[in-house]
Amino acid sequence: MKIAFYGTKPYDRIWFEPMGKEYGFDIHFIEAACDQETVFLAKGHDAICIFVNDYVDAGMIDALYEMNVKAILLRCAGYNNVDVKAAEDKITVLRVPSYSPEAVAEFSMAMLLSVARLTHKAYNRTRDFNMSLNGLMGMDLHEKTAGVIGTGKIGQAMIRILNGFQMEVVCYDPYPVEGLEAEYVSLEELFKSSDVISLHCPLNQETRHIVNDKSIASMKRGVYLVNTSRGGLIDTEALIRGMLDGRFGGVGLDVYEEEEGVFYEDRSGDIITDDNLARLMTFPNVLVTSHMGFFTRDAMQAIAQTTLENAYALENGLPLANQVGKEMTY
Repeated sequence: MKIAFYGTKPYDRIWFEPMGKEYGFDIHFIEAACDQETVFLAKGHDAICIFVNDYVDAGMIDALYEMNVKAILLRCAGYNNVDVKAAEDKITVLRVPSYSPEAVAEFSMAMLLSVARLTHKAYNRTRDFNMSLNGLMGMDLHEKTAGVIGTGKIGQAMIRILNGFQMEVVCYDPYPVEGLEAEYVSLEELFKSSDVISLHCPLNQETRHIVNDKSIASMKRGVYLVNTSRGGLIDTEALIRGMLDGRFGGVGLDVYEEEEGVFYEDRSGDIITDDNLARLMTFPNVLVTSHMGFFTRDAMQAIAQTTLENAYALENGLPLANQVGKEMTY
């Protein structure tokens, strides 16, 4: 199988290159992202491999189909960046539904601790030998109420961590899971009662801008918000209005709804034209990271393994457990 591997970074090759050889795949590593201008590079390949900031719309699906591309291999869990409906009966879409839920959950907790205890600010201060504590007062998490939106594998891992901090955990998901040490409540009740809110749901039509002006207005003043899932879950302009109104004690964002072309790139020498992102960076109680919650050695190895197993299954006519829309497990 020949695979066009879009959006290649050096750390991708570390895992995919040797594993690809073991499977006998011919992987063509392409640094450019997959978009309307680069889709032609897939010609002559059996599959393309894409990541979160690549996209494949209906027109690109048609182009890939005409080039006899058989599969879109997502090396991530989310698939909101692929027009899955357009791909039906044309191209098989395969994803990595689970790689290391703990990696993302642990990073979510790290972000929460950072914004709740301002360790990121303290780090920058003490490097200049500013040892003052002024402006660094934080909040205890012990016995506070944590709200988890989305109780898939990452959400479940986050709930276990939050329970370790002896927090009262409430959660919301339209598909409840039995046996969790958390109380399912309505979304409205979660927004209203939580001191901390962590987002772990997929991005789809129902969840886009689940955090908006209305939901922010219903939250406790001083609430802490963490998003390590998908940027589109938060209406950024509504978030900025809430920040200006003093609604949030702190916000941790590992994702951003307009992150394409910025996240995963070195833009330190550029003028950032995204006013909303630039504005978020000015708030002292906002921590932004570049969609790195998944980024551990364990997770990268699991992502490469599952992605290539998906390709192997397709090539050899085996059951496609991770086919989008037809997964055996969600």
